[in-house]
Amino acid sequence: MRCLQKLLVILVASGITIAMIDASFALVTRWVVDDVMAKGSDLNIFQYALAYGALVVGLAVGVWIFILQAGTLSNSMSHDIRRDCFRRLQELEFAYFDHRPVGWLISRLTSDCDKLARIIAWGVLDLVWAIFLISAIAIILVVLHPTLGLMVLGVVPMLVVISAWFQKRILLSARETRKYNSMITASITEGLNGLRTTKSLVREEDNLGEFKQLSNNMYDQSVLNATQSAIYIPIVLTLGSVAAGVALWQGGILVLDDRLTLGDTGGILSFTPGSFFNPINQMAQVMVQLQSAQAAGERVLNLLATQPAIFDTEDVRERMRHSYPAELAVDGREKRIETLEFRNVQFEYIAGQPVLHDFNLTVKRGDMIALVGASGGGKSTIVNLAARFYEPTTGSILVNGRDYRERSLQWYQSNLGIVLQTPHLFGGTVRDNIRYGRLDATDAEVEDAARAVNAHEFISAMEHGYESNVGENGNRLSTGQKQLISFARACSPIRPFLS
Repeated sequence: MRCLQKLLVILVASGITIAMIDASFALVTRWVVDDVMAKGSDLNIFQYALAYGALVVGLAVGVWIFILQAGTLSNSMSHDIRRDCFRRLQELEFAYFDHRPVGWLISRLTSDCDKLARIIAWGVLDLVWAIFLISAIAIILVVLHPTLGLMVLGVVPMLVVISAWFQKRILLSARETRKYNSMITASITEGLNGLRTTKSLVREEDNLGEFKQLSNNMYDQSVLNATQSAIYIPIVLTLGSVAAGVALWQGGILVLDDRLTLGDTGGILSFTPGSFFNPINQMAQVMVQLQSAQAAGERVLNLLATQPAIFDTEDVRERMRHSYPAELAVDGREKRIETLEFRNVQFEYIAGQPVLHDFNLTVKRGDMIALVGASGGGKSTIVNLAARFYEPTTGSILVNGRDYRERSLQWYQSNLGIVLQTPHLFGGTVRDNIRYGRLDATDAEVEDAARAVNAHEFISAMEHGYESNVGENGNRLSTGQKQLISFARACSPIRPFLS
């Protein structure tokens, strides 16, 4: 964080420096014109060339610094924001993902993070440069000739009103664009994951129609956003041109009446419409981009601000700060799970619709329990509650006679071997997948775990044995083979199975 703050300070300083140099060119031009008019052929051009050269070198160095710093800041922020978002997703409970499509989350970690990082880095630079350049030019204009200076600055209040009107509408359309972009990403992800099901049910045309509708909605909002931006920026340029025309007209009259020098007139006109209204135009464009980035930023910050609903209590965290003998767990309690008890547990996924009601069950170490019942009866819910993926709505779950919310979440879940209904394997080898739950496991331990669940035989029969690649989500294996590897991954002498 300190490194990013340092980069931002350097970025702001370079933007201010460049703004001051940009404003100085007009002053040197005014100086040259007035001296040429006064001295004619006796003028020594060397000092002016030296002044221009110094400004050019300073400008080049400033531009090089801000490009380097802005690029570094943008990439660093994108990296940090994406890392923090991914960390937060890892911390969140299952319930968070029950109502949020994978594509929606992918959009947060990709396009939203990139857009936010770019606008913070490059947008801050443009705004700092534009604000300080406009301020410097405004002061110079008023000093050179108050009347003409105020004529040029007279369009600024109108620009403020117009900008406020447009920015509100651009933000709304940008939010809608980002929303539909997330929905499209979610649709693509879901479509690819369910491609086999789609083909088996001949749903290709229906899926295409649904996707077209989302794409059309995003197209409409994108066009609206682009149209608003396309109208806004020319209005800024038009007002700048009008101010320049008025300044040229009045400046010419004052020069003819000998009430204004040609150098002063040149200095004023050099700020209109270019030097003065270019930064205003740049600010307008940055404001347009900021509206779009704000929509992305709101989504990213909302994700980062989301707090896990399942977490260690302050009492548990306090106990974990101390050191304990090897025979105790990290939270100072017993290290082994001897009993697991459900006591009057009620659970609701949706308020008012209980899945479990006054459920009671006691399991001792070494017991083998089979839960049998109709689909939707709560069998998977019991396992999810036992693993603390969810927590009871009422009632309690006890580990060794103590509410499991009084134990370390990381310790508790690391002592369970869990195989979900739908097995998931990661891209890589069979050995990598079995070792996934315990990265320090030796090759011999990996193979022992496979033998324990009767997976060693079919793994050994594969072309490369334990080094065989399972493919994305294990698609090179049958469902049964994926289940067996999932059991081997969860296998450990200290972990009871939950499946």
